[in-house]
Amino acid sequence: MAKKQKFDYFKAYERLTELAVEEAGMLIKALDGYENSESLVDVLPEVHALEHKGDNINHDIFSSAAVDFMPPIDREDIVSLAHALDNVLDYIEDVVAHMYMYDIRTMPENALKFADLIKKSCKALDKAMGEFHDFKKSKKFKQLIVAINDYEEEADTLYSEAMRHLHTVENEDVMHVLVWSRIYERMEKCCDACEHAADIVSTILLKNM
Repeated sequence: MAKKQKFDYFKAYERLTELAVEEAGMLIKALDGYENSESLVDVLPEVHALEHKGDNINHDIFSSAAVDFMPPIDREDIVSLAHALDNVLDYIEDVVAHMYMYDIRTMPENALKFADLIKKSCKALDKAMGEFHDFKKSKKFKQLIVAINDYEEEADTLYSEAMRHLHTVENEDVMHVLVWSRIYERMEKCCDACEHAADIVSTILLKNM
């Protein structure tokens, strides 16, 4: 009887971050050359499909962790990281969904900057997950974690600048200010989610050295 192949958590994490990079790319595509909220009708199902794939991967991770006799890292850490990576997918979808629900009429330059920063954060996280299986030996791993934290700091700065510009320059339409305040909060949350995942990975690194 053939031996059952052991579940590869590290590959599963890589698949989750690959989906995040793809989803972030779709966000940029949706915002670039934006005309009206109807242009998001085709994007929403595609983004949701990626998020659903992430849910399925998470289900596999949770199911395996529950019965795995000797997981490569602590069961609690396996689940926490999977949940954190899934949040990245959820939050990006949330940005697109709220742009459609709020019937966005204009696309501020700061929104495009935020979308670009979200993708950079996701790509850095994806690269880190690519090195995660060899985190004890990898020379790039720690640098990639630092890069994710740097992007989050950039996101904090951009958020402050975008909100000030919104309330001091783009303040003629009250609804515009209200809607974009909420969307910028959600965009910053995407970068925060990437950093949170990186923080969990850093904790795992410390616990297993």
